[in-house]
Amino acid sequence: MDKRTAHYVWTRLERIKPWYVFVSLLILVSFSVYQLRSNNLQMAKLRDAVYLADERGTGVDEALQNLRSYVGQHMNTDLSSGQNAVYPPVQLKYTYDRLITTKSEATGDRNAKIYTDAQRYCEDKIPSGFSGRYRIGCIQEYVTAHNASPTYINADLYKFDFYTPTWSPDLAGFSLLFSAIVFVLFLLLLAARFIFKQLAGVK
Repeated sequence: MDKRTAHYVWTRLERIKPWYVFVSLLILVSFSVYQLRSNNLQMAKLRDAVYLADERGTGVDEALQNLRSYVGQHMNTDLSSGQNAVYPPVQLKYTYDRLITTKSEATGDRNAKIYTDAQRYCEDKIPSGFSGRYRIGCIQEYVTAHNASPTYINADLYKFDFYTPTWSPDLAGFSLLFSAIVFVLFLLLLAARFIFKQLAGVK
């Protein structure tokens, strides 16, 4: 490139002030940070709605679906355990406790009925003339054979991880994208100004 052409390009580049681009970059970065924070706050609001629904015992599925949908479509809303986490971040403690209580009561009622039935069965099987201690083995066998199901419920079914996308097509995602583009343009502008200034021989 000859010096005249380089000087022509330099005069055009000189009109573009780098600080204009830099200020635009700062505005975009600030807006990106604001939108990322907004995403996180909305996630926290939806997560609290899940906890409230869990405590009240109503609308749990709907609140959980709203949270899952939002986290899956917006960046900076991660609710995953991570490699070193002990517990998943979202747990339906009250829902699980209610299920355990309900099943324990049902199991307890069934066990009581089984024991009563065992006594009647063994009284018919072993005449009343014999001492009651002879019926103990019979009762134990009956209860074992007709025992109710255990109260165990897998707690993992009520613990949830939600993963956020690396980039999402929302305000936060697009503002970050534009910030990256403007940053690259800023660097290219600085480099071009330096190179053509040297080629044009401007001091």
